[in-house]
Amino acid sequence: MATKSKLGELMWEHRLQAAAAVAFVAAAAVSISAVGPRLGAVVSFFWPLLVSTGFLLVAITVLLRISPPPAGADESGKELIDFVAGCRPEHLVPEAAAAASVEAPPEPEI
Repeated sequence: MATKSKLGELMWEHRLQAAAAVAFVAAAAVSISAVGPRLGAVVSFFWPLLVSTGFLLVAITVLLRISPPPAGADESGKELIDFVAGCRPEHLVPEAAAAASVEAPPEPEI
C-alpha cells in the first residue's frame, strides 16, 4: 500500500503537468479524428495487407500446433549466433592481454 500512497503524492505534486498531458492527448485525439481519414477508409485501403497478415498468423499457429518445435530447440542456433556475432572462444581473451596485443598498423609508404 505504500507504493499507492507514494504514487498519489507524486501525482498531487505534478497535477498541473498531468492535467496538461491529459489535455494534450485529448486535443490530439479530437484533432486527428476531425482531420484524419475515417476508419472505414483506412481499412478499405489496407484490407489486402490485413488479410494476408491474418492468413500468415493462422498458418503459423496451425504449423506450430501440427509440429511443435523440438525440446532442445532453444539451444539449436546458439553456436551459429555466437559465430556470426564474433564470440568465438579463441577471441575471448582477458582485457589486459587484449589491450597489450593490439598494435598500431604500419604506416603506408608513399
